[in-house]
Amino acid sequence: MTLPRTPRFPLNVTMPLIPAILFDWDGVVIDSAREHERSWELLASERGLPLPMGHFKAGFGKRNEVIIPSLGWGDDPAVVQELADRKEELYRSLVALEGVTVLPGARELLAALKEEGIPRAVGSSTPRGNLDAIFAVTGLGEMFDAVVCGCDVSRGKPDPEVFLRGASLLGADPSQCIVIEDAFAGIEAARRAAMSVVGVATTHPLEELSTCDLAVSSLAEVTPDVLKELLAERVRRTA
Repeated sequence: MTLPRTPRFPLNVTMPLIPAILFDWDGVVIDSAREHERSWELLASERGLPLPMGHFKAGFGKRNEVIIPSLGWGDDPAVVQELADRKEELYRSLVALEGVTVLPGARELLAALKEEGIPRAVGSSTPRGNLDAIFAVTGLGEMFDAVVCGCDVSRGKPDPEVFLRGASLLGADPSQCIVIEDAFAGIEAARRAAMSVVGVATTHPLEELSTCDLAVSSLAEVTPDVLKELLAERVRRTA
């Protein structure tokens, strides 16, 4: 993994050395895709509802309130909310039984960012109850300065609200924020928030992440210095 070569940083421009990092959750920090997909299958079986082929990948990174109508399960707000709540109950039951996997490099990157005092936030469509349950199991909660989840915003990805709110909580300008994402909806949300994007190839292959400023196979390839340089590249391009 290499960053594009560019001229040295102009002497008359002040480089912002400290970016703010906004992490998506599922597929970036933890691998719970199997548990999420299984919970949709359990819900469909429990309620006798159809699940089209490719439903999970199509809905990845989106809010349940968007996914459920797209599956043809109805659009009545009360029905959608009840199904969404039940789906997450099933997910948390699976997590309690099977646990979740912290993805390679995630814990190490978060620890390094914390050590250097670089602000960190979660920006996810995941319900807060899911985050709290996983924080309790993994201890990752102490790695973040702020958390924005599905219940904190009125519009889900690809709307940029979740990342703009995260930036606000960190006291950071969007131009100094770097989003780490794996889903197309989240990448679009980051772009619409005018933020830099690191794409992680956990949901889509590297070649499909060409719209990102940087694409990596895992967070094991990312360090605080890589993120600082990514932000410096942006400043050089706009100077």
